[in-house]
Formats: sequence, C-alpha cells, structure tokens
Amino acid sequence: MSEQKPVNPWNYKPWWCQPWSILLTGMTLIGGSWLLFKTIWLTVLVSIPIATWMGFFVLLWPQLITRSDILESYKE
Repeated sequence: MSEQKPVNPWNYKPWWCQPWSILLTGMTLIGGSWLLFKTIWLTVLVSIPIATWMGFFVLLWPQLITRSDILESYKE
C-alpha cells in the first residue's frame, strides 16, 4: 500500500504568492504606514484590512483548497 502525501497548495502558486511574500508585503505596508505617518490610529486603520488579507491567504486559503480536493486533478 502506498501512502498518499497531502497536497501542498503552495506548490501551485507563483513566488509572489507564497506565505513569506504575503507576510513580508503585509508587514512592510504596516511598518511603512507607521514610518510615514507616525500615528497609531492610522496604522491600526491600515493594519486591519492588511491583517485580514494576510490571515485569509496564509491560514484559511490553504485549508479550503486542501479540503476541496480541487488540486487532486492537477496532481495526477
């Protein structure tokens, strides 16, 4: 019996859409907001949609793709 490895959805994404690039971009934007404006409320306002975007694409998206088995057809 052969054991199947779970499908890694990150293998099907380009370099600019990998977890490290998503986190780096998000942190750069949040840090840049702070460096540019030096206002905590504005940085928080900028960080809310960016943190939501990062959370979705780094945490939720891979789980959804893995559960949907949509990549199984590409694997074969």
